[in-house]
Order: sequence, then structure tokens, then C-alpha cells
Amino acid sequence: MPVWGWVLIAIAAVVVVGLVAWQMLAKRRTSRLRETFGPEYERTVDQSKNRREAESQLTDREKRHDELDIRPLSAAAGARYEQQWSTIQAQFVDNPQAAVAGADSLIQDVMRDRGYPVDDFDQRAEVVSVDHPQVVENYRRGHTLAESSADGNGSTEDLRQAMRHYRALFAELLETDADRPISRDGDRAATDEKVAR
Repeated sequence: MPVWGWVLIAIAAVVVVGLVAWQMLAKRRTSRLRETFGPEYERTVDQSKNRREAESQLTDREKRHDELDIRPLSAAAGARYEQQWSTIQAQFVDNPQAAVAGADSLIQDVMRDRGYPVDDFDQRAEVVSVDHPQVVENYRRGHTLAESSADGNGSTEDLRQAMRHYRALFAELLETDADRPISRDGDRAATDEKVAR
């Protein structure tokens, strides 16, 4: 076989090895993002043109998150916020719409205190999804229901659901070790139990 034949074989082998390595890295990236984001991964893929675009968005979220100074709450701040939540929850009986608005505002205060951005709702939800992928959808639903109610289109049941959704995120944000993502199995029941209160 002539030398140029061996050169072509070597080039083809390098290209094949490169493609295999690239595919392995892509699969590893997909697996890591699925593990990190859980249901938020699927939601982002569904709302994107393709998986590659979705994964790029999720990676960008992680980068933005890593640039922030996310910190746990002090015990005193956590207790203060729990007391405020109790007051807001009690207000629900007499004025559900004001209670939901208060819950939304309180969550923003907790997020601000923890170091999350609070200027834009979509930005808040995206950055929170890095630490709390299991409950960020609750936050979105609660926000949607609260906005609908503020526009006069929501029922008392919608407001009750909004409070439940807000409570799920609120409970996650108050945990002192909330910088870790919740486990896919164990913490879900505990969160649901807190929400039912």
C-alpha cells in the first residue's frame, strides 16, 4: 500500500476517535445536566428548538449561578422569615389575594438575602433552578396563579394553590444547607409535608 494510503487511514482513524470522544463527552454532559436539573431539564428541552440549545441554556444558568454569592440564611433571619410566613398564611383566611402577594414579596426578600437576583422573575426562576430544580416549577405556577388573580381572573382555589406552590420554594430557601440540590427521592416527601401545613 502506498504511503498516502496509510496517511489516509491514519487521518480517518483520528477523525473516528475524535467523533467517538465528542459523543462520549456530549452524553456525559447530558447525563450530568439531567441529574442536576431533574424535571427542569425536560422542561427546558421541551421549550427549546433542540436538546443542544437547551443544554447550552442550562449550562449558562450554572455559569450565572456560580458568579453569584449564594449563601445560607442566618438562624435569626430564618426564624424571622418563618414568622413572617406564618403571619401571611394566617392572612389568607381574610384576604387571600393580599396573602399571595405577600408570599411573593417574602420569597423575593428571602432570595435577596440569600444572594439570588430579584429584578426579573424569569431570571430569578432560572437561577433558583440550579439549586432547587424540584420546586422551581412550583414557583412558576404560583407566580402565574398570583398574576392571574391580580388581574381578576383567579379563584380562591387558585390562590390557595399559589400559596402551596410558594410554600414549597419558601421551605427550600429557608434550609440552611439549601445550596445543595434536593435529592430526587427523600426530600420530596418532606417538602410535600411542609407544604400541606
